[in-house]
Order: sequence, then structure tokens, then C-alpha cells
Amino acid sequence: MTMGRKILLDVDTGNDDAILLAMMLAAEDIDVVGITTVAGNSTLTNTTQNTLSVLELLDRTDVPVAKGAERPFVRDHCGAEWVHGENGLRGDLPGPTPSPVDQTAMEFICEQVATHGTDLTIAAVGPLTNIALAIANRLTLPDEIDELYLMGGAAHTHGNTTPVAEFNFWGDPEAASRVMQDGFPRMVGLDVTNQATVLPEFVDKLEDAAPPLTTVAQWFDYPDELMKVEYGTTVPAIHDGVVGADIIGNVLEYESYYVEVDTTDGPSRGAVICDVLEIMETEVNVVSEDRNHLSPTGYVAESIDIDHFREIISETIFSYN
Repeated sequence: MTMGRKILLDVDTGNDDAILLAMMLAAEDIDVVGITTVAGNSTLTNTTQNTLSVLELLDRTDVPVAKGAERPFVRDHCGAEWVHGENGLRGDLPGPTPSPVDQTAMEFICEQVATHGTDLTIAAVGPLTNIALAIANRLTLPDEIDELYLMGGAAHTHGNTTPVAEFNFWGDPEAASRVMQDGFPRMVGLDVTNQATVLPEFVDKLEDAAPPLTTVAQWFDYPDELMKVEYGTTVPAIHDGVVGADIIGNVLEYESYYVEVDTTDGPSRGAVICDVLEIMETEVNVVSEDRNHLSPTGYVAESIDIDHFREIISETIFSYN
């Protein structure tokens, strides 16, 4: 039995989520105690099916999966199948034999928090609906666990869904706002994940390997138009994998900030407002006297060790060969 750091993963399994799952399930000293699913890259039905299929592919059907929110708090769900494939995940995947547990994601998360306490780290890499619901249900959750990681947001750079908003935060900004207000998370956003590319020879090596790596290789196959627009290269950034690499090997550097998420209707919906100048913490606050001395609400990833990231992703993924 694995006795390493206990991790609960909250995913909307598309390509980079699947890569994250493969990394975490292969990593030494990591014990994935469960996975919760949310609508994001595709529908909840698809993201749950994809998650179970990945576990089947990697021979890890022992890991429990709980279904979560099928839509954001306020608006209808809008997926990203054009990026991740028709059902939200590329590749020749087996039909899953296990089924999700009877609990909802919120119930499962709260149960794992009660069971493992400060031994538990939660890593959420989709829209934050499940995490916000869990925090609302168990107000002490952020103080009970070790750490809360999330992949989402764009603090110092442009968005990838609107000019200012990253996909996960744009997908459910109300949930992101609640988690940023109350969760004191480690926010791993586009500021670092846009840089987290893999080399073409890495993908070539995967394609030439034996199963299941031939299927894993297809998770790195993003549309050419996405590569040109977002990265100016022919290789993808593995956004969700950055969270896994940091949990495994500390590839990121962080700074603490006061952060808000725009939940208004308009062109900045889902944008991150990051108080880089500590304006909200100063004694003279021209915005509102009621908001003087606001403390940081979490950590924002500022830089990434790309070489170390690539080492970790290679070591974990090729361990299946």
C-alpha cells in the first residue's frame, strides 16, 4: 500500500488532465486517495467517463471516482471539445469497468478531508464548482487540509478564453471567486503554465513506445491552430501537469497576493485582479475605507523551472513503459 503524500484530484478530464492523472498515479511517494469530476473541458458525463477510462488504461481502477457538478453556479456549461476532442479526450481508450461511487463530489471531498485532515492535499484543475461547494458545506475545510492547489487564472498575463480570462476561471467565476476568497490556494495560472511545453522529441518517443504510451501520446496532440495562436510553436503547454510537477518536485516559485475574480457580466468576466502593488493593504486606500488592510488571499505562481518540469513529466510518464 502506498504511504506517500495523500492527494485528492478534482478534474474535468481532457488531455492535460489525463496527463496529470498519469503523472500522479505513477509518482513515487504520492497516494491518490480519490478523484472527483466536474463539467469543464466537456460535459460531466464525458469527463467522468474519460476519468474512468484513463484509470482503466493505466490499470488503476482501485482509485475511487465521484461525480460532481454538471454546470457552473450561474451560467450554462460551455466546453472545449474543439481543443480536447469530440468527447473531451483524444486517444484509443478502453471502456471503463468501474463505476463512480454513490457519493457526490462534494460529499466525497468532505469525507476525505475528515478522514485525512492535514495529511491531505487537494489539487483542482478544472472549473472550481466542486471545491466551492465543498468549502460552502464545510467552512473549516481550508484550515483542515495541508494545501489546496488550483490550475486556473491569469494574474500577470492575457487570458486564453477571453483577452483577460483563463478557461477554468471563466467557466465558473463565481466558484473561483469563492475559492480565492476563502481557500487560500496556490494558484497555478497561465503566467507559468503557458511556458510548460514539452519537446517534440518527447512526443516522438511516446509515439514509438508500446501501449499504453501510444494512447498517452495522443493526449499531446493539440490542434495546430491552437499551437500557433497561444504558443507560436508546434508543441503544447501541459497546463494541468504543472500542478502535478510542483506537488512532486517543487518546480514553481510563488508570491502571496490579495486576489479577486471578476464575477460581473462584461468583457472582464472571469479575470483575475491581482494586487501586485499591495494597494488594498495600504493605510491610504482611495477605493474604500472599509477595505483597508486587506491581507493576501493566497499564493500566485510566478516562475517555473522548465527543465525540472520536463524531467518530472518524462520520468513519470515513461514509467508505464
